[in-house]
Amino acid sequence: MSRSRDSRVPALSVSPSVRPSVRPSVRQSVSQQSSRSLSSAFAFSRRMAEEEPMSCDCFVSLPPGSLDDQVIFGKNSDRPRDEVQEVVHYVSARHPAGTMLECTYIQIPQVERTHAVILSKPAWMWGAEMGANDRGVCVGNEAVWTREPVAPGEALLGMDLVRLGLERGHSAWDALEVITELLERHGQGGQCREDPTQAFSYHNTFLLADRKQAWVLETAGRLWVARKISEGVTNISNGLTIGTEISAEHPRLRSEALARGWWDGRGDFDFSRIFGTDQPPLRMRLAQERYRGGARLLRQHDGSLTAEVMMSILRDKSSGICMDSNGFRTTASMVSILPRDGSLPCIHFFTATPDPSRSIFKPHIFTEDYTPALGVVSPQFGGDDPARKQPRFRERVDRRHQLYKAHQEALDAADKDPEKAAATYEILRDLEAQCLSEISAMLSGQIPGDELGNLFFDCVDTEIKFYQ
Repeated sequence: MSRSRDSRVPALSVSPSVRPSVRPSVRQSVSQQSSRSLSSAFAFSRRMAEEEPMSCDCFVSLPPGSLDDQVIFGKNSDRPRDEVQEVVHYVSARHPAGTMLECTYIQIPQVERTHAVILSKPAWMWGAEMGANDRGVCVGNEAVWTREPVAPGEALLGMDLVRLGLERGHSAWDALEVITELLERHGQGGQCREDPTQAFSYHNTFLLADRKQAWVLETAGRLWVARKISEGVTNISNGLTIGTEISAEHPRLRSEALARGWWDGRGDFDFSRIFGTDQPPLRMRLAQERYRGGARLLRQHDGSLTAEVMMSILRDKSSGICMDSNGFRTTASMVSILPRDGSLPCIHFFTATPDPSRSIFKPHIFTEDYTPALGVVSPQFGGDDPARKQPRFRERVDRRHQLYKAHQEALDAADKDPEKAAATYEILRDLEAQCLSEISAMLSGQIPGDELGNLFFDCVDTEIKFYQ
């Protein structure tokens, strides 16, 4: 592909015969994936359950789990099916002393300096489901329920903590320390969906990664425990996974467990057994099944994990990783490449649209010459936003961004002309493959990274035009 400012993406055409030129290995991989997924790419395969299967999944691969000398991070964000998720970029900034920061529900003191971040976030809240910063740190969160009751009232959402960890942490461990310190000081809680008629609040587990290591952080109220990951593949879902393999913990974790009669003080301290719910609801059992399915997919690719493989895992329907139920679905997805070589840039792919089996991943690279992709930024309502006014959520507003609208219109049109829809989707998947090919060439030193700084903007713009 030519790398002039306006030609980093394939020429637009409505003809299904137009195909970008991609490397044979990448083209073959995409063709194989497309043949498996095209039949369901534009069909709503909603799995019904007795209880809405709230879910999310995070994955990480460190060498030797990865094919190359890279850390690969991935996450599906499963949220209420009509919720819009936007992708926003914030530059690094300095803040005057004494500044207060308005999070989703509460204010906290701002720090002097914040990192540049790229976030995939529900459009109504301040926090994010997942994202990365310009220091090569990625963070994602999952909902969990434990023996510790969810505190009433408004505090920091788990999504607020994701964003705060990214804005303030220069490594995965540093971001973990940011999150746990804020958790202990301000607590976690508050309504987690834009609907006053359905109470929905939970505790959180987090997966944090950088170029060198990853951490699983699990919480119960203001208490927490963490496990360090130095190599191999790991996933988390909507359940506790840390047993006795504890690398760090809240200083009063064990004394609190003793005081509540959950632990007798003898033998190994098993966090998931001690703090896990005695009789998990259906959503927890479904999460356990999905966790095992995700672990199985990781094991199948252990030693050969790449960004493309991670995308295929996030698109997997049979395991439930890519979900589409009556009430919840995968509303956005993210995959990141974090090279161990610090001289190489990190690359962060986002869909900005629901269901990765019907969406494409678009790459973002932190550069000084960055053009904001406003096509994936939702409308702003300021002080009139129903999420900010009291009482909250008494009205509904249209938060759909331009790409979301175009994507949904394409899905609606697919019912009338499935063959044309499938052809359009295959062209877009070729665009995705071509981006992956260029990224691979950049990471191997064949082309300079600064020439790809606006690739995210170009891909968003191209995808919107293809749908139109």
